[in-house]
Amino acid sequence: MEDPWAEAEDDMWRWSVSPEAAPDQPTYVELTFEKGDIVAIDGEPLKAHEVLEKLNKLGGDNGIGRLDIVENRYVGMKSRGCYETPGGTIMLRAHRAIESLTLDREEAHLKDQLMPKYAEVIYNGYWWSPERRMLQAAIDETQKNVAGVVRMKLYKGNATVVGRKSDESLFDESIATFEDDAGAYNQKDAEGFIKLNALRLRIAAGKGRKQS
Repeated sequence: MEDPWAEAEDDMWRWSVSPEAAPDQPTYVELTFEKGDIVAIDGEPLKAHEVLEKLNKLGGDNGIGRLDIVENRYVGMKSRGCYETPGGTIMLRAHRAIESLTLDREEAHLKDQLMPKYAEVIYNGYWWSPERRMLQAAIDETQKNVAGVVRMKLYKGNATVVGRKSDESLFDESIATFEDDAGAYNQKDAEGFIKLNALRLRIAAGKGRKQS
């Protein structure tokens, strides 16, 4: 374990099979979200610990969730660690998928900026700190409309999102289409938008500054 060049021995993994030993047929699973939390698997209502337990089993059986990383410890050293997170890997990818439908663009981008700090606070042991509670309140606010169903394909170490739907979805097929959008988007509007966003670049170019 101390040598980051050495491959981890297979018998050290306890929750997951190797991707090579995983089934040759994929496993499909549907996860139902309410307020950012998974509340059912394949339509079966489950409590939070039951969700994690079931996804750990499904993920582990399909060789999902093995991590071999070198991390920066709070005390200053670097440490190599091998972790198994079958359920967590599936949950994270599914959660990101349902957020992609239900979160406003700027809301999603700001949350992504907060998450590294949130993770750092927890990693360093400050769960009961005021900064963790402050961040939690902001994150919880973003999750009010994160609801729907995500379909996942589990296959030989991969957890792939293959479908997502939500009554809270901000995705509008009539607007997103490359065909007739019934006037929702006027291509001519882009001309002024591009000019305004390029203003600082045109000013710099006028001063003879070149972009490398």
